[in-house]
Formats: sequence, structure tokens, C-alpha cells
Amino acid sequence: MPGFLRHPVALAIIALVLLIIVGSTVAIVPETRQGVVVRFGDPKYIINSYRANEPFGKTGAGIILRVPFVDQIVWIDKRVLSVEMERQQVLSTDQLRLQVDAFARYRIVDPLRMYIAAGNEERVSDALRPILGSALRNELGKRPFAALLSPERGQVMDNIEAGLNRVARQYGAQIVDVRIKRADLPDGAPLESAFNRMRTARSQEALTIRAQGAKQAQIIRAEADANAARIYAESYGKDPQFYDFYRAMQSYRYTFAPERSGETNIILSPDNEFLRQFQGGR
Repeated sequence: MPGFLRHPVALAIIALVLLIIVGSTVAIVPETRQGVVVRFGDPKYIINSYRANEPFGKTGAGIILRVPFVDQIVWIDKRVLSVEMERQQVLSTDQLRLQVDAFARYRIVDPLRMYIAAGNEERVSDALRPILGSALRNELGKRPFAALLSPERGQVMDNIEAGLNRVARQYGAQIVDVRIKRADLPDGAPLESAFNRMRTARSQEALTIRAQGAKQAQIIRAEADANAARIYAESYGKDPQFYDFYRAMQSYRYTFAPERSGETNIILSPDNEFLRQFQGGR
């Protein structure tokens, strides 16, 4: 039997050294992470880097080899990350002070740039957080409070996302989405004052709409009456007797209508001019 096999302590030390060497040489790359291989503080290459629309399971994940005790791997998340903005007060153009909560979602698309500029994801979030607040204040300061309750809100979010994305690119990140969670007025007198102004504005808008509707109705009635008068005049010019007969029938229908019977008694002489059509139109 070889001599070194008679010393289990030495055997254990050798096994431990081999295990350390294997552990320093072999690395397992997960699907959800990308890595920057750093050699003596200098980044060399990227493993399992993010690619848009890349199918899950067909990335560069798996087992890789590296130079033991020389190469270090800095892991960076490939998933969508979130940065929360602390509740801030924003002044709108209609002088309303809003309490706004917002957040942004981003993804690291250039890990090498991110490593050089920030070092890790936490520092990227710390750098984007004040920029998000500044972009939000600048954008909402250009619009009234009602813009947050209208389809214009989508344009506001797009503008904030574009401004934030310009900064995120410096850190190798890409903004995926920006959203306002809440935009509330301060409690107390400012809130009641805002509600009163909104009620007054809506009441004035309703009065304007009613006035325009009444104006349009008068115009339509006047045009209809003028059109009817024109048709009556043309009919009278073509056949006066028929026009006189038609107008008499309309008058009889209104005067002797079944729904009016029982309300009024009408007593006329047989030779009354009103009944001339019953006498053959003489």
C-alpha cells in the first residue's frame, strides 16, 4: 500500500485542495443572470448576456470554465428590476399641490457598461431614483391636475420614460415602464378648494353645452318651419283647391280627434264656413 494512503489527514487535504481548484475553475451560470468576468480588476468578457426576445432555455446558461484564482464573476440580474420613488409633492400648472407615488421598471441590457459605471444593480437604482423624481416634477409641472385623469396621462408617462431612459443608458440599463401609483391632493382646505373649482368648472361647461344645444335646436326648428312654409306655398301655387282641402282635413283631425272628445262641445250651424268641406267644398 502506498505510503500516503496510510495518512488519511493528508488524503483529506489533497481532496480539499482538488475540490477548491474545481470550484474555482467551474461555474454554473443560471438562466436569470448574466455575468462579467473580471481578471485582476479588469473586465474581460460577458457570459449569458441579455438579448431581446431570447427564448428561455436557449441562452448561454450552464457550466463554464474560468481561470482558477484569477477570474472572478460579477453576477447581474437579467430580469426586470424596479425602482420605487418616495412620495413627493408636485405643483401643477393650476397651482395644485399633489402627493405623487411612482415607480419605474428597468432591465440591464449592457452589463459591461453597468459594471464600469455603477458596479451593481443597487447603485443603478440609487442613481435612477432621484432622476425619476426630477423628471416627474418637471413633467407634471407643465400640466394641470385634470391631465392625470384624462387620456393625456399616457403621454405624460411616455415623456417621463423617455427622459429617464436617457440617463439609464449611461448605466447600461433600459427603462421598460414608468407608472404613477397615486396622485392625491393634500387633505384639508386644499382638497375642498380643488373640488369646488372642479364643480364650478363642470357646471360652467354644462351651461355652455346646454346653451349650444338650445341654439342648435332653435336653428333646426327655424329651418324646418321655413322648409314647411316653402312646401305649403309651392303646394298652394300648384293646386289651391287641393291645398285648401288638405289644410281643412288637418284642422278637422285636430278639432274632432278622439282623445279630445268629452273635453269640449262644439256647436256649429250646418252652413258654417268651417264645415264647407262636408258640404262638398262649396
